[in-house]
Amino acid sequence: MAFFDKLKDQYAELWKAIIRPPRDQYETKDLGPTVFSIENRIYTRTDLSLKNSRGHNLVCSHFEPIPSERVDERLPCVIYMHGNCSSRLEAISTLPVLLPFNITVMCFDFSGSGLSDGEYISLGYYERDDLAAVIDYLRESNRVTCIGLWGRSMGADVSLMHADRDPSIAGLVIDSAFTDLKVICEEMVDLYVTVKLPRWVIAAARAMVRSSVLQNAGFDIDDVAPIDCARNSYIPALFAAAYNDAFINPHHAKELYEAYAGDKNFVMVEGEHNSARSKFFMDSVAIFFFNTLQCDRLPHQRSLPRPNLQTVGVSGSSGQPGQRSLLESQMQEQSRIRPDVPGESETLAGVGSSAQRSGTQAQALGLRMRPPDRTILKQANEAATMMPQSRDEEERQLKAALEASQSDLRLGTGIAPGDFRGQL
Repeated sequence: MAFFDKLKDQYAELWKAIIRPPRDQYETKDLGPTVFSIENRIYTRTDLSLKNSRGHNLVCSHFEPIPSERVDERLPCVIYMHGNCSSRLEAISTLPVLLPFNITVMCFDFSGSGLSDGEYISLGYYERDDLAAVIDYLRESNRVTCIGLWGRSMGADVSLMHADRDPSIAGLVIDSAFTDLKVICEEMVDLYVTVKLPRWVIAAARAMVRSSVLQNAGFDIDDVAPIDCARNSYIPALFAAAYNDAFINPHHAKELYEAYAGDKNFVMVEGEHNSARSKFFMDSVAIFFFNTLQCDRLPHQRSLPRPNLQTVGVSGSSGQPGQRSLLESQMQEQSRIRPDVPGESETLAGVGSSAQRSGTQAQALGLRMRPPDRTILKQANEAATMMPQSRDEEERQLKAALEASQSDLRLGTGIAPGDFRGQL
């Protein structure tokens, strides 16, 4: 009797972990100052709220250059999407990677996550409509050109589940996605239930999870199959998985890559599901978006850091014979990096001992992603130099930036401050 009571308790924790994992708790101030500088260029963060198709408020942040720093009125934009128990704070680490290339960054909390409305998440089923609302806002603003999607874990699957219905998206970065929620549920049963169960018991448990999720969150787990969307998507895509991911096994990313219909590339990175991504991977993403978002076509007021673009498109599957893309070369370089080499384990965020990995596996379920590491976020914020130290300093910098913008306008080199209304 005690065995069945324990099994019942574990089952309850299982379905709740799918639709109600720990919610990331943070304050808006954790996003950093609203005016900041990277590589001696000044940027601003605009916080806003949008409504999704279910009437939930979605909190969003748009990072972009101030008016006097914009090389054009309309700039490319990457929408970053977080994991299942995370928030828009994840996007902070992308700012030093994307902003210097005149790529603006939009991030938001999915419904049921962070500071947005909603009680439950759906691992892509409803979140793709959250993404659609954000894309509609950006396009109606008339301030963006090409749009790219960068998703991690749940956010990666949202990207795939939206891409097949919106071919106008310019590029996808898919980090640690799963193929099919049914498969994940079965793998979670194996991971979470401590006793060995016959396959028919696992199938019965999955059916019970399906019923509980449908009753509480209003969606069918059988309808969450990103791999079906991958077969009908033709947007250039970069897939990634971590070698030691015990939550979403790397075979999911590989199967998605193989099923994907469009131009594609695949990279393996060191670490596990929650590891900070290496400089190698972040640089690869920057090169990928520089190409797919057509950043080289933007007018330039000043010299910008430019990646080595000796690459055959963005595809690892459709290049000409005898030619290698830059990403392929980087992948080979990455495969030679070992965490036991002095100096490399810190750069790659380390893999950790098998005991640590076992502890993490026991602590969290297959789809659970820890809230963002506040230390990593602090380091990312510190990478943006000239940060205001107070509200008065922040307002002083913003006023100076606006005055510079007006001066540029009088000289015929800037963008009218009125064109930037509502964005500061």
